[in-house]
Amino acid sequence: MMQHMLAMLPHHVEAAPNNGLDTDNLAKWLRDIFGPLFLVVVSIVAIFFLFTREITRFVQFILLAIGIGVIFYVPNIIETTAKAIATALGIKTS
Repeated sequence: MMQHMLAMLPHHVEAAPNNGLDTDNLAKWLRDIFGPLFLVVVSIVAIFFLFTREITRFVQFILLAIGIGVIFYVPNIIETTAKAIATALGIKTS
């Protein structure tokens, strides 16, 4: 029985190439999915703070949202900032 099932399997099945993960496309995909969702949530919360007249919390939230948005939408901002800080401290980077 088992030999009959093995004879039915195609013999030309090959494994997928092992090129590693493509993180550039993953990051783009995540930005495409979560970017609009992020903007909707920020808009709803900002409108809530405006209608409740909590201007201080509104300003704090907008500044935090801008910071998170910059980190989210600018791909190399963390690496660039880390290198700039290391250079300013006199640490050699490669």
